[in-house]
Amino acid sequence: MTSVSDAFKQEIVQRITRNLLDIQILRLIHIQPMWGYILKKRVEEKFGVKLRHGALYPLLGALERENFLSSQKQQQGGRTRKVYAITQKGRNYAQSYQDIIKEQIEGSDIK
Repeated sequence: MTSVSDAFKQEIVQRITRNLLDIQILRLIHIQPMWGYILKKRVEEKFGVKLRHGALYPLLGALERENFLSSQKQQQGGRTRKVYAITQKGRNYAQSYQDIIKEQIEGSDIK
């Protein structure tokens, strides 16, 4: 049986992921460069959110245009895949997000 806190945790993680998908994508790609399909599966597996290709690829394109991500075409198993990696600007952005969330959790932003 799932505890109330586990249910809240799952709901909150899903809400964060839906509302801040760009940040979650940057966090995942920071760990390891990956292509769209693997990224889609990781979001579903880690955060419990079904991600449509129609939402993912435009977001990846926007993150690349903003220079938060870079991409490189690679041959993998006879297929060409666009592999995304985080840029320094993307790392800085994700770190800023983490710092702001920490301030809010600790309440230092309202003291």
